[in-house]
Amino acid sequence: MALTDIAIRNAKPGEKAIKMADGAGMFLLVTPAGGKLWRLKYRIDGREKLLAIGAYPEMGLSDARKRREEARALIAQGKDPSREKQRDKVRSRIQAADTFTAIANEYSAKRKRDGEKGWSPATASRSEYLLSLLNPSIGKLAIAEIEPADVLVAVRKIEAKGNLESARRTLQLASMVFRYAVATARLRSDPTRDLRGALTAPTVTHYGAITDAKRVGELLRAIDGFEGQGLTKLALQIAPHVFVRPGELRHAEWSEIDLDDALWIIPAAKMKMRKAHAVPLSRQAVELFREVQKASGPTGYVFPSIRTRSRPMSENTINAGLRRLGYASDEMTAHGFRAMASTLLNESGKWHPDAIERALAHGDDDKVRAAYHRGAHWNERVEMAQWWSDYLDRLRKGANVVSFPLTA
Repeated sequence: MALTDIAIRNAKPGEKAIKMADGAGMFLLVTPAGGKLWRLKYRIDGREKLLAIGAYPEMGLSDARKRREEARALIAQGKDPSREKQRDKVRSRIQAADTFTAIANEYSAKRKRDGEKGWSPATASRSEYLLSLLNPSIGKLAIAEIEPADVLVAVRKIEAKGNLESARRTLQLASMVFRYAVATARLRSDPTRDLRGALTAPTVTHYGAITDAKRVGELLRAIDGFEGQGLTKLALQIAPHVFVRPGELRHAEWSEIDLDDALWIIPAAKMKMRKAHAVPLSRQAVELFREVQKASGPTGYVFPSIRTRSRPMSENTINAGLRRLGYASDEMTAHGFRAMASTLLNESGKWHPDAIERALAHGDDDKVRAAYHRGAHWNERVEMAQWWSDYLDRLRKGANVVSFPLTA
């Protein structure tokens, strides 16, 4: 006869365990200690087995019967409910460990190990910081439980502070983490796939850069008069001569620079395009690096942090120096030295555009073409580096600036 709630409540323990049947193999086991446990006896592949369903009163009669029917449905499909229960426990443990933060950290570590296709140190640092902004909102959630609305709320908190580009990039990075979870069989689909267009599009702004020859001369004279920290001044003086990316300059190490051969080889791991980049050094650049070497050489970072030599100069140092000289962020930035060189070198009409592009370390999707240009334009790049430094010297001295002829 089927059980009733009253019968279950009134059941008293005895000296031995008591079984109170409810039908279809399910019974309530009343232990001598007074526990009331739901059990289901069933057969699978000819063997009799016992499934623990739950405990009363945490699981009432109605819920226990639902669990019984679910188990019987599995049996009808040829599945063992005990084995499925164990699998569910394993899945739950895995999901509990697979939080968004854990998988984001795993994905970031992979991208830093990916060689030429991986993240440069600067990209890794920025990406890890942006992903960390999601930790308070979704970081501790199992990745399989995260809904599109959870992600949207998290990135809109960034957007609400006016950081539109950071919000956009953070959403992109979150999508990369979710797709990595899909690829590693921990998630069925990326919950951010339908969030495109949900954020306010940031206005595209270019790095502040001085590209007028006369104003370049004024900037160079201002840098020579810089009264701040010595290494900051030298970094500001070297930047226009080598026009590498700010992160590449900050992370330069003495082991990469051969002053006798006037050559700086930036390893692929430090390059945005993940390809080693050779920088020919002019006489002026070599002289400036020798000045730096007196302060920070002969090993380690060329421009170490003022706090510890084990870390490079802060990413804000050069920009802060420019602000101290009175240049606003929309006038001149550390990255602006690249635009300055690109503009004036192209306007000179003296150099092949591909040589200038190679000097700027811009990528070339055509590997054969890229390899050809590396070899074909090296001598031209060496000559161009010296011409550029000489030209900067003329501008610094305030020489009459002759407009470059426009090329057809």
